[in-house]
Amino acid sequence: MPLWQRRWQIAPCAPPLWFERYPALHPRVLQILYNRGVTSPEAIQAFLAEEGTLESPWRMAGMHEAVFLIRQAVMHHRPITVYGDYDADGVTATAILVQTLRVHGADVRSYIPDRIEEGYGLNAEALRVLAAAGTRLLVTVDCGIRALEEVALARRLGLQVIVTDHHHVGPALPAADVILNPRRSECAYPFKDLSGAGVAFKLAQALLRVNRQTPLPATQGDLREEELLDLAALGTIADMVSLLGENHVIAQQGLREINAARRPGLAALMQTANVQPGKVTAGTVSFILAPRLNAAGRVGEASLAFDLLVAPDLSSALPLAQRLEALNRERQELTQQVQEASRRLVLESGDDPPLFFAAAEDFPAGIIGLAAGRLVEEFYRPVVVVERGEPFSKGSARSIPEFHITAALDSMAELLERYGGHAAAAGFTIRTELLPELQARLTALAREQLAGVTLMPTLQVDAELPLAELSAELQQALAMLAPFGYGNPEPLLVSRGLRVLEARAVGAEGRHLKLTVTDARERGRPWSAIAFRQGDWLSRLPSRVDLAYNLTLNEWNGQTTLQLKVQDLRPAE
Repeated sequence: MPLWQRRWQIAPCAPPLWFERYPALHPRVLQILYNRGVTSPEAIQAFLAEEGTLESPWRMAGMHEAVFLIRQAVMHHRPITVYGDYDADGVTATAILVQTLRVHGADVRSYIPDRIEEGYGLNAEALRVLAAAGTRLLVTVDCGIRALEEVALARRLGLQVIVTDHHHVGPALPAADVILNPRRSECAYPFKDLSGAGVAFKLAQALLRVNRQTPLPATQGDLREEELLDLAALGTIADMVSLLGENHVIAQQGLREINAARRPGLAALMQTANVQPGKVTAGTVSFILAPRLNAAGRVGEASLAFDLLVAPDLSSALPLAQRLEALNRERQELTQQVQEASRRLVLESGDDPPLFFAAAEDFPAGIIGLAAGRLVEEFYRPVVVVERGEPFSKGSARSIPEFHITAALDSMAELLERYGGHAAAAGFTIRTELLPELQARLTALAREQLAGVTLMPTLQVDAELPLAELSAELQQALAMLAPFGYGNPEPLLVSRGLRVLEARAVGAEGRHLKLTVTDARERGRPWSAIAFRQGDWLSRLPSRVDLAYNLTLNEWNGQTTLQLKVQDLRPAE
């Protein structure tokens, strides 16, 4: 997609009174806070505080009941199973609760379903195996809110069930003993967008606080809440929930724990990925650490990431991290293959449908979501990629802001065996003979909802300013808004009418574009700019451009300089 086919949406300037209220803050920081909806004095103070405040776990509906059931199970030596998910959010959530319950002296085990054999969420066979093995209390993390039949089966098998989840609630709730989900309409918890690891962390907080006041007889050692924040931050950032509100605090404080590298599994993971402790950002988690944790579940070794995160020492953690590194390379190769095959299937039709749908028997279930995401980036359409099987097929969907994919699946739930997800991502299992009907109905719904909509990705620009305003002071002020991620992206700035003084392709095979630019009248200093994966634009680059960019620090040969990281460019108007 040519870069200047993206729409630039410039944020409206905040009213003058807004700036007058907070004269001590940099005006550009104030503008960006306004863009993010952080507008009350309390919210601004919390957002910018070095030590943000976490909400009380007791405000979440069902928390008292969940803590009571768990403590009863521990005191009466009833085996507990924490049933997680195979992605980074689910694995970190599982590790949070297992580590917490071990300190309480619980007879606790973990269960991470196999993505390929079992699929997402609770499944009947696993529940029967767990019940037969002695489990008496089942605690789900990052799953369960839509598992009505499976929770009912667990209850019939004699299990008590606590569902902890963060996904959107369906028309009915499962008949669990307790449900912890801030998205429930009757839950007064003030922040609704926690990750699965975030909800698990709130339960761990409550358990630790009660046990500090009234220790259980079998308590083994001490565990501080802060020691779990590295896991909570990993799951929160990896799951792409909004890094605003309490998630911002979890990510901020958790990144400090990650950078301290006190957890052997994370130290090993960083070592094998060539990540330096102390230099980990939310971007490092999103693009380096989380993909490696996810790789285990995607290629059929789901428990490997969990074993790494709870490893007791570096010597036991390093072989696990090295195995994850190898699985991640395998995952990258498989993703490329499925992406190319899906692309061919879509383009062979010769149509330009509002929703892309590709299904094949040789698509690995653990890879289809990644391939769908890549195709969304390429074509800016909702994409469904399916591993066709017999009698069931497994699908993964990724979407665009204009089309809520889980709501779409809600409208045809009778076709699906099970499903769940968010506005932008979903997974499902379906009887294979129903695939054509699902494709037809999803396509028709997308055609109806997207009629008249220009399908073009939009860059949300925080501010338009001249190059003369850029400075180290501005970069430091913008850095106060970190950690950056979904919902709180790195500030995006636009400068127009820039003269290109120099342009050259750099990197392997000239994949990147290196620029030197200045304002049109060549006043002020020249600025270095880098446009990653845009080297092929060199031959078509105009002499004057508008740039959309992040103001970043570039460290090279022991020197640190300011640099424009170009996200988009277009010919100057």
